[in-house]
Amino acid sequence: MTLLVITVAFALLFDFTNGFHDTANAVATSVSTRALSPRLAVAVAAVANLGGAFATTAVATTVGKGIIATNLATEKTVLAAVVGAIVWNLITWWLGLPSSSSHALIGGLVGAALVKSGIHGVQWHGIVHKVVIPALWAPAIAFAAAFALLIGIYWAFKWLTPGIGNRSFRIGQLATGTWVGFAHGANDAQKTMGVIALALYSQGRIDHFYIPTWVKIAAGVAIAAGTYSGGWRIMRTLGQRVYQLEPPSGFAAQASAGAVIWVSTKYGYPLSTTHVVSGAVMGAGSTKRLSAVRWGIAGNIVFAWLLTIP
Repeated sequence: MTLLVITVAFALLFDFTNGFHDTANAVATSVSTRALSPRLAVAVAAVANLGGAFATTAVATTVGKGIIATNLATEKTVLAAVVGAIVWNLITWWLGLPSSSSHALIGGLVGAALVKSGIHGVQWHGIVHKVVIPALWAPAIAFAAAFALLIGIYWAFKWLTPGIGNRSFRIGQLATGTWVGFAHGANDAQKTMGVIALALYSQGRIDHFYIPTWVKIAAGVAIAAGTYSGGWRIMRTLGQRVYQLEPPSGFAAQASAGAVIWVSTKYGYPLSTTHVVSGAVMGAGSTKRLSAVRWGIAGNIVFAWLLTIP
C-alpha cells in the first residue's frame, strides 16, 4: 500500500512538471504578441487545462493499456517510469528545450517494462500506431494548417490597417489561447490518469481498467497547478527564438495547433503538444519567408524530440 501511495504521488508530481514544462505551449504565443500579460496568460491556461482534463478518457486508456502489457506491469514499473520522466522534464526545462513530456513518460514506461518483462512487456504495435506515426504527422499537419490559415487571413483581411488588424487578432487570441490550453489539458492530463489507473489495477485496487473520478480530479488539479507556476525558459524559446510572432500569426498557430491536438485526443493519440505547437509556429513563420524561422533553434528542438523516448 505504501509503495502504491508513493507511485501515485510521483505520478501527480510528473503531472505538475508536465504543467509547468508545457505552459509555453498554451501561452507563449499570446505573451509574445502581447495579447495577454504573462501572469494572466498562465492563469487562463491553468483554468483551461483543468477543464480539458475532464473532456474524455481516450488518451488515458491508450497510455494505461496500449503502451505496455497491463497484466505484466506492477506499481514499481509505473514508479520507475514517472521518476524517469520527471528527471527528463527537469533537465530539458533547465536547458529551455521544449521537449515532449508525453514522450518522456512513454519512454519511461517502455524502459521500465523492458527491465521488468523483456520485449514481451511492451506493446510495440501500439507504440508504432499510437505514438510514433502521430508524432510524425501531427506537427506536419499543424505546420500546413497554420501556413494555410495565415495565408487566408492575410488575403481575407488585407483591407485592415496593421494597427486595427493587430488589435483584432490580439482579442482573437483570448479564444485561441484558451482553446490550446483546453486541448493541452485534455491530452496531457490523461496520460497521468492512465498510469495511476495502471498502478491501481496492478495492485488489485480496481477490478478492471477504468479511470476513477478522484484520479481525474487529482490529475486535472496537478496539471493546472503546474501550468500556473509557469515555464518561462521554454516560453522564451517557443515564443521568441523560433520565430518572432505577430498577432495574426499567433492566432493562426494557436487555432491550428488546438484543432490538431483536440482531434488526436478524441482518437486516443497521446500526442506531444510541444511538437504540435512548434510545428504550427514554424508554419506561421514560413508564410513570410523560410528564413524568417530560426531553423537552427528548430533543429535543437527536433534533436530533443528524437532523444526523449530512448
